[in-house]
Amino acid sequence: MNRKPLIARPLPAVHSLPERLHPVLKRVYLGRGVLSVEDLDYSLSRLPSPFLLPGMAAMTERLGNAVREQKRILVVADYDADGATACAVAVKGLRALGAQQVDFVVPDRFRLGYGLTPGLVEAVLSRRPQVLLTVDNGISSLPGVQTAKSAGMEVLVTDHHLPGEKLPEADAIVNPNLSGSIFPSTALAGVGVMFYVLCALRAELRKEGWFSRRGIAEPKLKELLDLVALGTVADVVPLDGLNRILVYHGLKQIRRAPCPGIQALLEVAGCCREEVVAADLGFALGPRLNAAGRLEDMTLGIRCLLSENLEEARVLARRLDSLNRERQRIEAKMQAEAAAYLDSITDGSRVPCLFAPSWHEGVVGILAARLRDRLKVPAIAFALGRDGLLKGSARSIPGLHIRDLLAEIDASHPGLIARYGGHAMAAGLSLQPENYPRFSALFAERLAAYLARLSAEEAIYTDGYLNSVDFSSSLATELRFAGPWGQGFPEPLFHGEFEVQSAALVKDRHLRLSVRPAQGPWLKAVAFNLDDKAKDFSPLDCHELRLAYRLDLDQFQGSRAVQLTVEYLEPVR
Repeated sequence: MNRKPLIARPLPAVHSLPERLHPVLKRVYLGRGVLSVEDLDYSLSRLPSPFLLPGMAAMTERLGNAVREQKRILVVADYDADGATACAVAVKGLRALGAQQVDFVVPDRFRLGYGLTPGLVEAVLSRRPQVLLTVDNGISSLPGVQTAKSAGMEVLVTDHHLPGEKLPEADAIVNPNLSGSIFPSTALAGVGVMFYVLCALRAELRKEGWFSRRGIAEPKLKELLDLVALGTVADVVPLDGLNRILVYHGLKQIRRAPCPGIQALLEVAGCCREEVVAADLGFALGPRLNAAGRLEDMTLGIRCLLSENLEEARVLARRLDSLNRERQRIEAKMQAEAAAYLDSITDGSRVPCLFAPSWHEGVVGILAARLRDRLKVPAIAFALGRDGLLKGSARSIPGLHIRDLLAEIDASHPGLIARYGGHAMAAGLSLQPENYPRFSALFAERLAAYLARLSAEEAIYTDGYLNSVDFSSSLATELRFAGPWGQGFPEPLFHGEFEVQSAALVKDRHLRLSVRPAQGPWLKAVAFNLDDKAKDFSPLDCHELRLAYRLDLDQFQGSRAVQLTVEYLEPVR
Protein backbone atom coordinates (compact mmCIF):
# COMPACT_ATOMS: atom_id res chain seq x y z
CA MET A 1 0.00 0.00 0.00
CA ASN A 2 1.02 3.64 -0.42
CA ARG A 3 2.01 4.56 3.12
CA LYS A 4 2.05 8.21 4.08
CA PRO A 5 4.70 9.63 6.37
CA LEU A 6 3.25 10.86 9.67
CA ILE A 7 5.38 13.82 10.69
CA ALA A 8 5.11 15.89 13.85
CA ARG A 9 4.94 19.60 13.10
CA PRO A 10 8.23 21.41 13.74
CA LEU A 11 8.08 23.63 16.81
CA PRO A 12 9.87 26.93 17.33
CA ALA A 13 12.51 26.95 20.03
CA VAL A 14 11.68 30.43 21.29
CA HIS A 15 8.25 31.43 22.57
CA SER A 16 6.59 33.14 25.50
CA LEU A 17 3.49 31.02 26.02
CA PRO A 18 2.51 30.75 29.73
CA GLU A 19 3.54 27.68 31.72
CA ARG A 20 -0.05 27.19 32.92
CA LEU A 21 -1.05 25.86 29.49
CA HIS A 22 -1.37 22.09 29.22
CA PRO A 23 1.83 20.81 27.56
CA VAL A 24 -0.17 19.21 24.73
CA LEU A 25 -2.13 22.38 24.06
CA LYS A 26 1.07 24.42 24.14
CA ARG A 27 2.55 22.07 21.53
CA VAL A 28 -0.57 22.46 19.39
CA TYR A 29 -0.43 26.25 19.53
CA LEU A 30 3.28 26.39 18.74
CA GLY A 31 2.76 24.16 15.72
CA ARG A 32 0.33 26.78 14.36
CA GLY A 33 2.58 29.77 14.88
CA VAL A 34 1.08 30.95 18.18
CA LEU A 35 4.15 32.14 20.06
CA SER A 36 2.85 34.46 22.75
CA VAL A 37 -0.18 35.14 24.90
CA GLU A 38 -0.92 38.14 22.66
CA ASP A 39 -1.58 35.71 19.80
CA LEU A 40 -4.35 34.24 21.94
CA ASP A 41 -5.88 37.61 22.80
CA TYR A 42 -9.22 37.60 20.98
CA SER A 43 -10.38 40.98 22.28
CA LEU A 44 -12.52 42.90 19.82
CA SER A 45 -10.29 45.90 20.48
CA ARG A 46 -7.54 44.10 18.55
CA LEU A 47 -9.52 44.25 15.30
CA PRO A 48 -7.90 46.58 12.77
CA SER A 49 -9.73 49.77 11.83
CA PRO A 50 -12.38 49.33 9.13
CA PHE A 51 -11.09 52.49 7.49
CA LEU A 52 -7.94 50.61 6.47
CA LEU A 53 -10.04 48.71 3.94
CA PRO A 54 -9.73 50.20 0.45
CA GLY A 55 -12.80 52.10 -0.70
CA MET A 56 -14.28 52.46 2.78
CA ALA A 57 -14.47 56.29 2.72
CA ALA A 58 -16.50 56.29 -0.49
CA MET A 59 -18.64 53.41 0.77
CA THR A 60 -19.58 55.10 4.05
CA GLU A 61 -20.31 58.38 2.26
CA ARG A 62 -22.64 56.74 -0.27
CA LEU A 63 -24.27 54.32 2.15
CA GLY A 64 -24.55 57.02 4.80
CA ASN A 65 -26.43 59.25 2.36
CA ALA A 66 -28.71 56.34 1.51
CA VAL A 67 -29.56 55.92 5.21
CA ARG A 68 -30.01 59.64 5.86
CA GLU A 69 -32.22 60.16 2.81
CA GLN A 70 -34.13 56.90 3.36
CA LYS A 71 -33.40 55.63 -0.11
CA ARG A 72 -34.66 52.25 -1.23
CA ILE A 73 -31.71 49.88 -0.67
CA LEU A 74 -31.73 46.45 -2.28
CA VAL A 75 -29.12 43.99 -1.06
CA VAL A 76 -27.95 41.64 -3.82
CA ALA A 77 -26.86 38.39 -2.16
CA ASP A 78 -25.01 35.28 -3.22
CA TYR A 79 -26.60 31.84 -2.95
CA ASP A 80 -24.15 30.21 -0.54
CA ALA A 81 -23.85 30.39 3.26
CA ASP A 82 -21.40 33.30 3.14
CA GLY A 83 -23.71 35.26 0.85
CA ALA A 84 -26.77 34.42 2.94
CA THR A 85 -25.20 35.48 6.23
CA ALA A 86 -23.70 38.60 4.62
CA CYS A 87 -27.17 39.51 3.36
CA ALA A 88 -28.73 38.97 6.79
CA VAL A 89 -25.98 41.07 8.41
CA ALA A 90 -26.53 43.86 5.85
CA VAL A 91 -30.32 43.92 6.23
CA LYS A 92 -30.30 43.69 10.04
CA GLY A 93 -27.42 46.11 10.42
CA LEU A 94 -28.77 48.79 8.07
CA ARG A 95 -32.20 48.63 9.68
CA ALA A 96 -30.61 48.96 13.13
CA LEU A 97 -28.67 52.01 11.88
CA GLY A 98 -31.93 53.69 10.88
CA ALA A 99 -32.55 52.69 7.25
CA GLN A 100 -36.25 52.04 6.80
CA GLN A 101 -36.39 50.75 3.21
CA VAL A 102 -34.03 47.78 3.01
CA ASP A 103 -34.85 44.60 1.13
CA PHE A 104 -32.87 41.82 -0.53
CA VAL A 105 -32.77 39.67 -3.64
CA VAL A 106 -30.92 36.45 -4.44
CA PRO A 107 -30.30 35.52 -8.09
CA ASP A 108 -31.78 32.25 -9.29
CA ARG A 109 -28.56 30.29 -9.80
CA PHE A 110 -30.19 28.06 -12.42
CA ARG A 111 -31.74 30.87 -14.48
CA LEU A 112 -29.63 33.97 -13.87
CA GLY A 113 -26.35 32.58 -12.56
CA TYR A 114 -23.98 34.11 -10.05
CA GLY A 115 -23.87 37.70 -8.89
CA LEU A 116 -25.17 41.01 -10.20
CA THR A 117 -25.97 40.18 -13.82
CA PRO A 118 -27.86 42.30 -16.38
CA GLY A 119 -30.68 39.77 -16.10
CA LEU A 120 -30.94 40.30 -12.36
CA VAL A 121 -31.01 44.08 -12.82
CA GLU A 122 -33.89 43.71 -15.29
CA ALA A 123 -35.71 41.42 -12.87
CA VAL A 124 -35.61 43.95 -9.99
CA LEU A 125 -36.54 47.10 -11.94
CA SER A 126 -40.18 46.76 -10.87
CA ARG A 127 -39.06 47.11 -7.23
CA ARG A 128 -37.60 50.54 -8.05
CA PRO A 129 -34.41 50.28 -6.00
CA GLN A 130 -32.31 53.41 -5.74
CA VAL A 131 -29.22 51.69 -4.32
CA LEU A 132 -27.95 48.20 -5.10
CA LEU A 133 -25.62 46.87 -2.41
CA THR A 134 -23.84 43.64 -3.31
CA VAL A 135 -22.63 41.25 -0.61
CA ASP A 136 -20.16 38.43 -1.33
CA ASN A 137 -20.31 39.24 -5.04
CA GLY A 138 -19.99 42.09 -7.51
CA ILE A 139 -16.24 42.40 -8.06
CA SER A 140 -16.55 40.56 -11.39
CA SER A 141 -20.00 41.89 -12.32
CA LEU A 142 -18.89 44.44 -14.90
CA PRO A 143 -21.90 44.10 -17.27
CA GLY A 144 -24.41 43.98 -14.38
CA VAL A 145 -23.00 47.09 -12.72
CA GLN A 146 -23.07 48.93 -16.05
CA THR A 147 -26.70 47.91 -16.62
CA ALA A 148 -27.70 49.08 -13.13
CA LYS A 149 -25.90 52.39 -13.54
CA SER A 150 -27.58 52.95 -16.90
CA ALA A 151 -30.92 52.40 -15.18
CA GLY A 152 -30.14 55.23 -12.74
CA MET A 153 -29.16 53.17 -9.69
CA GLU A 154 -26.23 53.66 -7.36
CA VAL A 155 -24.16 50.50 -7.11
CA LEU A 156 -22.13 49.71 -3.99
CA VAL A 157 -19.99 46.56 -4.07
CA THR A 158 -18.81 44.62 -1.01
CA ASP A 159 -16.91 41.47 -1.90
CA HIS A 160 -13.87 39.40 -0.96
CA HIS A 161 -13.27 37.46 -4.16
CA LEU A 162 -10.17 38.22 -6.20
CA PRO A 163 -10.67 41.04 -8.71
CA GLY A 164 -9.92 40.65 -12.40
CA GLU A 165 -7.80 42.97 -14.49
CA LYS A 166 -10.67 45.46 -14.71
CA LEU A 167 -12.96 46.59 -11.91
CA PRO A 168 -16.69 47.30 -12.28
CA GLU A 169 -17.61 50.99 -12.53
CA ALA A 170 -19.44 50.98 -9.21
CA ASP A 171 -19.91 54.06 -7.03
CA ALA A 172 -17.93 52.40 -4.24
CA ILE A 173 -16.09 49.10 -3.84
CA VAL A 174 -14.84 47.58 -0.58
CA ASN A 175 -12.73 44.46 -0.96
CA PRO A 176 -9.64 43.50 1.09
CA ASN A 177 -8.10 41.95 -2.05
CA LEU A 178 -8.02 45.15 -4.09
CA SER A 179 -4.61 46.15 -5.38
CA GLY A 180 -2.74 48.43 -3.01
CA SER A 181 -4.78 47.48 0.05
CA ILE A 182 -3.06 48.12 3.38
CA PHE A 183 -5.65 46.18 5.38
CA PRO A 184 -3.71 43.57 7.39
CA SER A 185 -5.78 40.59 6.21
CA THR A 186 -6.93 39.33 2.82
CA ALA A 187 -8.85 36.44 4.40
CA LEU A 188 -12.14 38.15 5.33
CA ALA A 189 -15.22 36.34 4.07
CA GLY A 190 -17.98 38.29 2.37
CA VAL A 191 -19.89 38.46 5.63
CA GLY A 192 -16.80 39.83 7.38
CA VAL A 193 -16.46 42.58 4.78
CA MET A 194 -20.10 43.60 5.26
CA PHE A 195 -19.69 43.60 9.04
CA TYR A 196 -16.72 45.92 8.67
CA VAL A 197 -18.73 48.25 6.42
CA LEU A 198 -21.42 48.51 9.09
CA CYS A 199 -18.82 49.25 11.78
CA ALA A 200 -17.37 52.08 9.67
CA LEU A 201 -20.83 53.44 8.85
CA ARG A 202 -21.84 53.42 12.51
CA ALA A 203 -18.69 55.37 13.38
CA GLU A 204 -19.48 58.03 10.76
CA LEU A 205 -23.12 58.33 11.82
CA ARG A 206 -22.10 58.53 15.47
CA LYS A 207 -19.65 61.33 14.67
CA GLU A 208 -22.40 63.50 13.21
CA GLY A 209 -24.87 62.82 16.05
CA TRP A 210 -27.24 60.77 13.88
CA PHE A 211 -28.48 58.49 16.65
CA SER A 212 -29.13 61.22 19.20
CA ARG A 213 -30.93 63.40 16.63
CA ARG A 214 -33.12 60.53 15.52
CA GLY A 215 -33.76 59.35 19.05
CA ILE A 216 -32.67 55.80 18.29
CA ALA A 217 -30.31 53.60 20.29
CA GLU A 218 -26.89 53.08 18.79
CA PRO A 219 -26.89 49.44 17.66
CA LYS A 220 -24.58 46.87 19.23
CA LEU A 221 -23.17 45.41 16.05
CA LYS A 222 -21.30 42.69 17.92
CA GLU A 223 -24.69 41.00 18.28
CA LEU A 224 -24.40 40.21 14.56
CA LEU A 225 -21.22 38.21 15.10
CA ASP A 226 -23.16 34.94 15.36
CA LEU A 227 -23.99 35.38 11.66
CA VAL A 228 -20.44 36.52 10.89
CA ALA A 229 -19.01 33.39 12.51
CA LEU A 230 -21.37 31.10 10.61
CA GLY A 231 -20.59 32.61 7.22
CA THR A 232 -16.84 32.80 7.87
CA VAL A 233 -16.52 29.16 8.89
CA ALA A 234 -18.94 27.86 6.23
CA ASP A 235 -16.99 29.65 3.47
CA VAL A 236 -13.79 27.88 4.58
CA VAL A 237 -11.69 31.06 4.49
CA PRO A 238 -8.42 30.91 6.44
CA LEU A 239 -8.89 31.49 10.15
CA ASP A 240 -6.09 34.02 10.49
CA GLY A 241 -5.85 36.14 13.61
CA LEU A 242 -8.56 38.55 12.51
CA ASN A 243 -11.06 35.85 11.53
CA ARG A 244 -10.38 33.93 14.73
CA ILE A 245 -11.39 37.00 16.71
CA LEU A 246 -14.64 37.31 14.73
CA VAL A 247 -15.44 33.60 15.04
CA TYR A 248 -14.47 33.46 18.72
CA HIS A 249 -16.94 36.20 19.61
CA GLY A 250 -19.55 34.81 17.23
CA LEU A 251 -19.38 31.47 19.02
CA LYS A 252 -19.75 33.26 22.37
CA GLN A 253 -22.84 35.01 21.01
CA ILE A 254 -24.30 31.70 19.82
CA ARG A 255 -23.69 29.99 23.16
CA ARG A 256 -25.30 32.93 24.96
CA ALA A 257 -28.17 34.16 22.76
CA PRO A 258 -28.13 33.46 19.02
CA CYS A 259 -30.60 34.92 16.57
CA PRO A 260 -33.74 32.77 16.17
CA GLY A 261 -32.57 31.46 12.78
CA ILE A 262 -29.31 30.07 14.12
CA GLN A 263 -31.10 28.71 17.20
CA ALA A 264 -33.54 26.86 14.93
CA LEU A 265 -30.72 25.49 12.76
CA LEU A 266 -28.91 24.24 15.85
CA GLU A 267 -32.06 22.44 16.94
CA VAL A 268 -32.69 20.62 13.65
CA ALA A 269 -28.99 19.68 13.50
CA GLY A 270 -29.09 18.27 17.03
CA CYS A 271 -26.31 20.57 18.28
CA CYS A 272 -26.06 21.68 21.89
CA ARG A 273 -26.09 25.48 21.80
CA GLU A 274 -23.99 25.89 24.96
CA GLU A 275 -21.21 23.68 23.58
CA VAL A 276 -21.17 24.72 19.93
CA VAL A 277 -17.74 25.00 18.26
CA ALA A 278 -16.57 26.11 14.83
CA ALA A 279 -16.80 22.56 13.44
CA ASP A 280 -20.55 22.55 14.17
CA LEU A 281 -20.95 25.68 12.05
CA GLY A 282 -19.02 24.13 9.18
CA PHE A 283 -20.40 20.59 9.21
CA ALA A 284 -23.91 20.94 10.69
CA LEU A 285 -25.32 24.43 10.12
CA GLY A 286 -23.50 25.42 6.93
CA PRO A 287 -24.69 22.45 4.82
CA ARG A 288 -28.30 22.95 5.87
CA LEU A 289 -28.15 26.61 4.93
CA ASN A 290 -26.35 25.87 1.67
CA ALA A 291 -28.93 23.27 0.71
CA ALA A 292 -31.43 26.03 -0.12
CA GLY A 293 -29.06 27.65 -2.60
CA ARG A 294 -28.00 24.32 -4.09
CA LEU A 295 -31.43 22.87 -4.75
CA GLU A 296 -33.98 25.70 -4.67
CA ASP A 297 -33.61 29.34 -3.64
CA MET A 298 -31.42 30.84 -0.92
CA THR A 299 -34.28 33.24 -0.12
CA LEU A 300 -35.49 30.46 2.20
CA GLY A 301 -32.19 30.44 4.10
CA ILE A 302 -32.02 34.23 4.37
CA ARG A 303 -35.61 34.39 5.62
CA CYS A 304 -34.63 31.88 8.32
CA LEU A 305 -31.64 34.01 9.38
CA LEU A 306 -33.69 37.22 9.35
CA SER A 307 -36.62 35.79 11.29
CA GLU A 308 -37.32 37.46 14.62
CA ASN A 309 -39.77 34.74 15.66
CA LEU A 310 -38.39 31.41 16.86
CA GLU A 311 -41.42 29.38 15.81
CA GLU A 312 -41.29 30.83 12.30
CA ALA A 313 -37.54 30.16 12.18
CA ARG A 314 -38.12 26.55 13.23
CA VAL A 315 -40.53 25.99 10.34
CA LEU A 316 -37.97 27.37 7.90
CA ALA A 317 -35.12 25.42 9.50
CA ARG A 318 -37.07 22.16 9.17
CA ARG A 319 -37.52 22.91 5.47
CA LEU A 320 -33.78 23.54 5.16
CA ASP A 321 -33.09 20.26 6.95
CA SER A 322 -35.36 18.44 4.51
CA LEU A 323 -33.57 20.02 1.55
CA ASN A 324 -30.24 18.97 3.03
CA ARG A 325 -31.37 15.35 3.21
CA GLU A 326 -32.42 15.57 -0.43
CA ARG A 327 -29.02 17.09 -1.26
CA GLN A 328 -27.31 14.18 0.51
CA ARG A 329 -29.32 11.69 -1.58
CA ILE A 330 -28.37 13.43 -4.83
CA GLU A 331 -24.74 13.73 -3.76
CA ALA A 332 -24.52 10.02 -2.86
CA LYS A 333 -25.74 9.06 -6.34
CA MET A 334 -23.27 11.43 -8.01
CA GLN A 335 -20.43 10.14 -5.84
CA ALA A 336 -21.23 6.56 -6.76
CA GLU A 337 -21.20 7.41 -10.46
CA ALA A 338 -17.92 9.29 -10.16
CA ALA A 339 -16.33 6.46 -8.15
CA ALA A 340 -17.43 3.87 -10.71
CA TYR A 341 -15.80 5.88 -13.48
CA LEU A 342 -12.56 6.41 -11.55
CA ASP A 343 -12.41 2.71 -10.62
CA SER A 344 -12.68 1.84 -14.32
CA ILE A 345 -9.40 3.65 -15.05
CA THR A 346 -6.75 0.94 -15.10
CA ASP A 347 -3.59 2.93 -15.80
CA GLY A 348 -3.52 4.54 -12.35
CA SER A 349 -3.93 8.08 -13.67
CA ARG A 350 -5.82 10.69 -11.69
CA VAL A 351 -8.49 12.48 -13.74
CA PRO A 352 -9.05 15.96 -12.28
CA CYS A 353 -12.12 16.92 -14.39
CA LEU A 354 -15.35 14.93 -14.44
CA PHE A 355 -18.71 15.57 -16.08
CA ALA A 356 -21.97 13.68 -16.37
CA PRO A 357 -25.13 15.01 -18.07
CA SER A 358 -27.31 13.83 -15.15
CA TRP A 359 -25.37 15.66 -12.42
CA HIS A 360 -27.02 18.48 -10.50
CA GLU A 361 -25.30 21.85 -10.94
CA GLY A 362 -26.10 22.86 -7.37
CA VAL A 363 -24.22 19.87 -5.93
CA VAL A 364 -21.08 19.72 -8.09
CA GLY A 365 -19.15 21.81 -5.55
CA ILE A 366 -19.54 19.13 -2.90
CA LEU A 367 -18.68 16.43 -5.43
CA ALA A 368 -15.52 18.33 -6.40
CA ALA A 369 -14.47 18.40 -2.74
CA ARG A 370 -15.04 14.64 -2.45
CA LEU A 371 -13.02 14.03 -5.63
CA ARG A 372 -10.23 16.23 -4.33
CA ASP A 373 -10.13 14.26 -1.10
CA ARG A 374 -10.03 10.96 -2.98
CA LEU A 375 -7.52 11.93 -5.66
CA LYS A 376 -5.39 14.19 -3.42
CA VAL A 377 -5.22 16.73 -6.25
CA PRO A 378 -7.44 19.71 -7.18
CA ALA A 379 -10.61 18.58 -8.92
CA ILE A 380 -13.42 20.10 -10.97
CA ALA A 381 -16.89 18.60 -11.31
CA PHE A 382 -19.16 19.82 -14.11
CA ALA A 383 -22.91 19.72 -14.68
CA LEU A 384 -25.05 20.94 -17.56
CA GLY A 385 -26.72 24.22 -16.62
CA ARG A 386 -30.19 25.25 -17.68
CA ASP A 387 -28.67 27.93 -19.91
CA GLY A 388 -26.86 25.27 -21.95
CA LEU A 389 -23.41 25.99 -20.47
CA LEU A 390 -21.37 23.53 -18.44
CA LYS A 391 -21.12 24.77 -14.86
CA GLY A 392 -17.95 23.69 -13.10
CA SER A 393 -17.01 23.88 -9.45
CA ALA A 394 -13.34 23.51 -8.47
CA ARG A 395 -11.77 22.62 -5.13
CA SER A 396 -8.04 22.85 -4.48
CA ILE A 397 -5.33 21.70 -2.09
CA PRO A 398 -3.06 23.84 0.10
CA GLY A 399 -0.29 25.44 -1.91
CA LEU A 400 -2.12 25.52 -5.24
CA HIS A 401 -4.18 28.65 -6.00
CA ILE A 402 -7.02 27.32 -8.14
CA ARG A 403 -8.38 30.67 -9.29
CA ASP A 404 -4.90 31.70 -10.50
CA LEU A 405 -4.59 28.44 -12.44
CA LEU A 406 -7.89 29.18 -14.21
CA ALA A 407 -6.68 32.72 -14.91
CA GLU A 408 -3.57 31.32 -16.60
CA ILE A 409 -5.66 29.11 -18.86
CA ASP A 410 -7.99 31.99 -19.67
CA ALA A 411 -5.09 34.30 -20.52
CA SER A 412 -3.38 31.80 -22.81
CA HIS A 413 -6.59 30.58 -24.46
CA PRO A 414 -9.01 33.54 -24.64
CA GLY A 415 -12.64 32.56 -25.08
CA LEU A 416 -12.18 28.98 -23.92
CA ILE A 417 -13.70 29.77 -20.50
CA ALA A 418 -16.94 31.71 -20.66
CA ARG A 419 -16.77 32.94 -17.04
CA TYR A 420 -14.74 32.16 -13.94
CA GLY A 421 -14.05 33.49 -10.46
CA GLY A 422 -13.18 32.48 -6.94
CA HIS A 423 -10.20 32.31 -4.63
CA ALA A 424 -7.33 30.06 -3.60
CA MET A 425 -9.21 26.96 -2.46
CA ALA A 426 -12.44 27.16 -4.47
CA ALA A 427 -13.55 28.54 -7.81
CA GLY A 428 -16.37 28.33 -10.31
CA LEU A 429 -16.41 28.47 -14.09
CA SER A 430 -18.66 28.10 -17.13
CA LEU A 431 -17.82 26.52 -20.47
CA GLN A 432 -19.50 25.94 -23.79
CA PRO A 433 -20.03 22.14 -23.93
CA GLU A 434 -17.87 21.77 -27.04
CA ASN A 435 -14.94 23.32 -25.15
CA TYR A 436 -14.95 20.74 -22.36
CA PRO A 437 -12.49 18.22 -23.90
CA ARG A 438 -9.96 20.94 -24.69
CA PHE A 439 -10.32 22.58 -21.29
CA SER A 440 -10.07 19.26 -19.47
CA ALA A 441 -6.82 18.40 -21.26
CA LEU A 442 -5.36 21.86 -20.62
CA PHE A 443 -6.34 21.79 -16.96
CA ALA A 444 -4.74 18.37 -16.47
CA GLU A 445 -1.58 19.59 -18.23
CA ARG A 446 -1.29 22.80 -16.17
CA LEU A 447 -2.15 20.93 -13.00
CA ALA A 448 0.62 18.38 -13.59
CA ALA A 449 3.14 21.22 -13.98
CA TYR A 450 1.94 22.82 -10.74
CA LEU A 451 2.00 19.57 -8.81
CA ALA A 452 5.53 18.81 -10.00
CA ARG A 453 6.66 21.98 -8.26
CA LEU A 454 4.94 20.95 -5.03
CA SER A 455 6.32 18.32 -2.72
CA ALA A 456 5.64 14.87 -4.11
CA GLU A 457 5.61 13.38 -0.61
CA GLU A 458 2.06 13.07 0.70
CA ALA A 459 2.99 13.57 4.32
CA ILE A 460 0.45 14.04 7.09
CA TYR A 461 1.55 16.62 9.62
CA THR A 462 0.41 15.99 13.16
CA ASP A 463 0.91 17.33 16.67
CA GLY A 464 2.94 14.28 17.63
CA TYR A 465 2.28 11.50 20.11
CA LEU A 466 0.09 11.49 23.20
CA ASN A 467 1.16 9.85 26.44
CA SER A 468 -1.21 7.35 28.05
CA VAL A 469 -2.28 9.92 30.67
CA ASP A 470 -3.33 12.34 27.90
CA PHE A 471 -6.24 10.19 26.75
CA SER A 472 -8.61 11.99 29.11
CA SER A 473 -11.98 13.67 28.69
CA SER A 474 -10.60 16.79 30.36
CA LEU A 475 -7.88 17.25 27.72
CA ALA A 476 -10.32 16.38 24.92
CA THR A 477 -12.68 19.08 26.22
CA GLU A 478 -9.84 21.60 26.57
CA LEU A 479 -8.72 20.98 22.99
CA ARG A 480 -12.28 21.22 21.68
CA PHE A 481 -12.77 24.73 23.02
CA ALA A 482 -9.20 25.98 22.56
CA GLY A 483 -9.80 27.15 18.97
CA PRO A 484 -11.62 28.28 17.04
CA TRP A 485 -10.16 25.67 14.69
CA GLY A 486 -10.66 25.72 10.95
CA GLN A 487 -9.05 26.39 7.58
CA GLY A 488 -5.42 27.45 8.09
CA PHE A 489 -5.68 26.79 11.86
CA PRO A 490 -6.50 23.07 11.86
CA GLU A 491 -7.92 21.02 14.68
CA PRO A 492 -5.31 19.16 16.75
CA LEU A 493 -4.26 15.90 15.08
CA PHE A 494 -2.06 13.26 16.73
CA HIS A 495 -0.52 9.98 15.64
CA GLY A 496 0.66 6.75 17.21
CA GLU A 497 0.53 2.96 17.14
CA PHE A 498 -2.38 1.08 18.71
CA GLU A 499 -3.24 -2.51 19.54
CA VAL A 500 -6.59 -3.52 18.04
CA GLN A 501 -9.06 -5.46 20.17
CA SER A 502 -12.04 -5.34 17.80
CA ALA A 503 -13.13 -3.79 14.52
CA ALA A 504 -16.53 -3.66 12.84
CA LEU A 505 -17.99 -2.02 9.76
CA VAL A 506 -21.03 0.23 10.11
CA LYS A 507 -23.22 0.81 7.03
CA ASP A 508 -20.38 -0.65 4.90
CA ARG A 509 -18.58 2.70 5.08
CA HIS A 510 -17.55 3.51 8.63
CA LEU A 511 -15.21 1.58 10.89
CA ARG A 512 -15.67 1.27 14.65
CA LEU A 513 -12.67 0.11 16.62
CA SER A 514 -11.54 -0.68 20.12
CA VAL A 515 -7.86 0.22 20.38
CA ARG A 516 -5.18 0.71 23.02
CA PRO A 517 -1.93 2.68 22.98
CA ALA A 518 1.13 1.29 24.73
CA GLN A 519 0.51 1.24 28.51
CA GLY A 520 -2.77 3.06 27.88
CA PRO A 521 -6.49 2.38 28.28
CA TRP A 522 -8.82 0.73 25.79
CA LEU A 523 -10.50 3.43 23.72
CA LYS A 524 -13.30 3.71 21.21
CA ALA A 525 -12.26 4.90 17.76
CA VAL A 526 -14.19 5.62 14.59
CA ALA A 527 -13.01 6.11 11.00
CA PHE A 528 -15.68 7.66 8.80
CA ASN A 529 -15.85 6.98 5.05
CA LEU A 530 -13.41 4.09 5.25
CA ASP A 531 -12.93 3.79 1.48
CA ASP A 532 -11.09 7.11 1.48
CA LYS A 533 -8.67 5.95 4.18
CA ALA A 534 -7.89 2.27 3.61
CA LYS A 535 -8.20 1.13 0.02
CA ASP A 536 -5.29 -1.31 -0.08
CA PHE A 537 -5.71 -3.39 3.08
CA SER A 538 -8.37 -4.77 5.39
CA PRO A 539 -8.23 -3.04 8.78
CA LEU A 540 -10.61 -5.72 10.09
CA ASP A 541 -7.72 -8.22 9.94
CA CYS A 542 -5.10 -6.01 11.62
CA HIS A 543 -3.82 -6.55 15.16
CA GLU A 544 -1.88 -3.28 15.22
CA LEU A 545 -2.64 -0.02 13.43
CA ARG A 546 -0.82 3.24 13.02
CA LEU A 547 -3.38 6.03 13.32
CA ALA A 548 -3.58 9.75 12.71
CA TYR A 549 -6.47 10.85 14.90
CA ARG A 550 -8.26 13.62 16.74
CA LEU A 551 -8.91 13.33 20.47
CA ASP A 552 -12.69 13.71 20.70
CA LEU A 553 -15.58 12.96 23.02
CA ASP A 554 -18.28 10.41 22.35
CA GLN A 555 -21.34 12.43 23.35
CA PHE A 556 -23.93 9.87 22.24
CA GLN A 557 -26.82 9.69 24.72
CA GLY A 558 -25.02 11.92 27.20
CA SER A 559 -21.78 9.95 27.28
CA ARG A 560 -18.58 11.99 27.49
CA ALA A 561 -16.06 9.18 27.09
CA VAL A 562 -12.90 9.74 25.09
CA GLN A 563 -13.16 8.71 21.45
CA LEU A 564 -10.56 8.85 18.68
CA THR A 565 -11.75 10.18 15.32
CA VAL A 566 -9.41 8.56 12.80
CA GLU A 567 -8.23 10.57 9.80
CA TYR A 568 -5.70 8.02 8.49
CA LEU A 569 -4.84 4.41 9.29
CA GLU A 570 -2.35 1.80 8.13
CA PRO A 571 -1.12 -1.57 9.41
CA VAL A 572 1.98 -1.38 11.60
CA ARG A 573 3.54 -4.30 9.72
